[in-house]
Amino acid sequence: MKYKDNWEETQERFIAWWNRSCVGRPLMKVVAKREKPIGDPEKEIPFLTPEDMYINVEENIKRFRNYNLKYSMLAEAFPHFSMNFGPGSLALYLGSQPVFAWDTVWFTDNAKDGWSKISDLRFNPDNPIWIRHLEIINKARELSKDDFLIDIPDLVEGIDILAAMRGPFQFCYDLIDIPDIIKKYMDQLDELYFKFFDPMYNSVKLENQSCSYTAFDIWGPGKTAKVQCDFCAMMSPDQFREFVQPYLEKQCNLLDHSLYHLDGPDCIKHIDALMEIKSLDALQWTPGAGNPDGGHELWYPIYDKVKHADKSLWISLYDDDLRNCVENAEKLVKRYGSDGLYLLFPTMSENDAKELIKKAEQKWK
Repeated sequence: MKYKDNWEETQERFIAWWNRSCVGRPLMKVVAKREKPIGDPEKEIPFLTPEDMYINVEENIKRFRNYNLKYSMLAEAFPHFSMNFGPGSLALYLGSQPVFAWDTVWFTDNAKDGWSKISDLRFNPDNPIWIRHLEIINKARELSKDDFLIDIPDLVEGIDILAAMRGPFQFCYDLIDIPDIIKKYMDQLDELYFKFFDPMYNSVKLENQSCSYTAFDIWGPGKTAKVQCDFCAMMSPDQFREFVQPYLEKQCNLLDHSLYHLDGPDCIKHIDALMEIKSLDALQWTPGAGNPDGGHELWYPIYDKVKHADKSLWISLYDDDLRNCVENAEKLVKRYGSDGLYLLFPTMSENDAKELIKKAEQKWK
């Protein structure tokens, strides 16, 4: 790997983390801005449109290479490249259309007028968006020359896909009015997810069958993915157990490694149901806008339940003051130990990075 010196060691540490263990200290993402770039950057050409920004794989690869000339991947940070069509591209493969914007991608709610217009959800190998996205991922792998990893895109699954297709407002009523129909579609999505996941995985996997998944800085042996249900913020605990938990468990059973993305305070009420899923390996907590970062003591009750369930933790520390990040990390290690703990730090200087790693190796064992 061109931009990563300790890749073998990094893989060992990730494997330990997935297994609720560690190698000497917590798993850590540490990215440092180099004092001097390690080469001359290629000239970047401005994107012409929002769509161009999402589909122009050649220009995006160029920019990613330029980034790695300026930033160093230390500890277990590793260079990985994403080409997403927004979060939840599985909805696009099932008939929604993308609306590209400079800051995000919106999906049209193609079941807005009712599920009767959709009928059954099926794998369509001729869907033009699916074909295009897979071609882009294949092209990215080719252009990478194995200098860095290509991520599996943010497919998303289950309830979030149905809510995107129907529209979240109307979908709230569907859960009450037509629960059996929703469960039928959930059963179909269980099958469909891997119809799309597997070709992406086969495109990006390394020789040892490992892969990385977009946005959450995770690598793992075999089929590795982030799973989620952001819509559950609007669901009761009973609804979550009925419409999400059993389907999520099926998905995790078919993955080699899984990380659940718990998004915001309104989703905390489902933590007990999540921890009951034995095949789920780890939890990632997103505190939400305006709230303190993952290192704050306010979130310890969440982490207590995760550790009690013998699962691994993914915690992002992004306080504006790096000293606060390091102090909170130290508190987390003291409370939970280093086993199964993944700490992600904000970008810092090379000197600060060296001091942080030295501290972790000496005191966070």
